[in-house]
Amino acid sequence: TGTVEADEVYVGGKRRGQGRGYRGNKTAVVTVVERGGRALSHVMPDESVTGKEIGAILDTHVAPTAILNTDESSIYTESGKDFAAHDTVNHKQEEYVRNDKATGRLATTNTVEGYFGNFDRQINGTHHHVSGKHLHRYANEFDFKYNTRKVNDGTRTVEAVRLLDGRRLTLFGAVG
Repeated sequence: TGTVEADEVYVGGKRRGQGRGYRGNKTAVVTVVERGGRALSHVMPDESVTGKEIGAILDTHVAPTAILNTDESSIYTESGKDFAAHDTVNHKQEEYVRNDKATGRLATTNTVEGYFGNFDRQINGTHHHVSGKHLHRYANEFDFKYNTRKVNDGTRTVEAVRLLDGRRLTLFGAVG
């Protein structure tokens, strides 16, 4: 609800001889962040990062009364029409924040970009390497850390145990 920012990032190593935009060895992570609130990430194979797939994620997790903020990517054009407003910033023209004088709204994706910056530091600084096969686990871990960032360690631990209630723990995480 409120103002929501959505963006995608591609996680994976660099491939020698390929340009910066090469995505053949990367996995997409689409994240929706409520300003001042919670984050939710979805790991997707690169082929499924389409307007239709993004629209399904947004329709499921974002209230129609929300104001959606995205970058200029065309994958948000159609799905942006399903919300109270859709504000965009144009990174290609080095626009990162825009104060819309007519509506009084601040158009920016800085919250979700900050989320990705911290997510990237977790992967590169703590884990050093993650495979696409298990990337959803790392994204879920980081979502949990982000969503409990304002509580103390005791409360965070209680919440983690509550989420595990009724689940069997295996080598590959909670099941069932």
